[in-house]
Amino acid sequence: MADYFVGQGLPESEKVSLICRLLHQSPPGEFRQIVQDLCDLLQDDELVKQEAARAGARHNKSNFTPVLVNGSTVLLTQYNDLGGNRFFYPQDKFSFEIDHLSGVTSNTHLHKVMLDEGELWRGALHKGLNVYVNCHFPVGNCCVFKKSLGKSPILVACIEAHQYQPSKHWNSLWKSDWTFALTPFMTRVTGIFVLQLHYFRDANFHVTVKKSVSESLHVIDLNQFVTDFVKFVKAEDNKIHAAILQNIQALSEHAWRKNLRRRLPITRTFMNWNELLNSQHMKTSVS
Repeated sequence: MADYFVGQGLPESEKVSLICRLLHQSPPGEFRQIVQDLCDLLQDDELVKQEAARAGARHNKSNFTPVLVNGSTVLLTQYNDLGGNRFFYPQDKFSFEIDHLSGVTSNTHLHKVMLDEGELWRGALHKGLNVYVNCHFPVGNCCVFKKSLGKSPILVACIEAHQYQPSKHWNSLWKSDWTFALTPFMTRVTGIFVLQLHYFRDANFHVTVKKSVSESLHVIDLNQFVTDFVKFVKAEDNKIHAAILQNIQALSEHAWRKNLRRRLPITRTFMNWNELLNSQHMKTSVS
């Protein structure tokens, strides 16, 4: 049984399947630790790192992983992927290579960007959104990218904020992306939120929250559009934040006042349930 667990009894095809499945399930901020754990369990570093190099690109792009290049924070996404582990940063107009396993960047070069109207709007949107993110997220980053779809440029704004606290046994990631076509007079902005939490002390607790929103905005004046867009993003951020807090409070009340209270053994000892509930709410708020 021990030999099977460390991988000596598994054929290579099953090892690869196991490695890929576990790597694709890696919570944000824990990819490298899982790679190391798989190396220890399977005792096949070459195979694990070979598969991890492939899965790392998907993991980083899926989680909008931020990297520091030339003093600028760049998000790794599908929207700035040039292929061959190379990405570009439109704001400072450079591209770079990255080792997805180690996170090390290299081979930075200038990246040509067409200075058209779409790029003008993209740059203005990036600056406006960056001000909002810096003010409202303790640790947040954003990037705005331009894509082409026929004659209409497509702009995609990505926001990422995370708190990785492995020493305290929890990690969390908040990300959202906002897509719209730069069409005259009116456009439809579609946003997708994803919140992921992982708590792994005394339990293995995963939470994933997803939500999509959509709104029509006027596309006439550049400055007015940037203002309206940032207001829209801020309003939707606040809505989902408030909804999550309400759900946490409802879950706490249900668990503590109903389920747990009925299952505790009878000890004929008085328990101050209000004090216990308030303490739990305080811990939740601090977290």
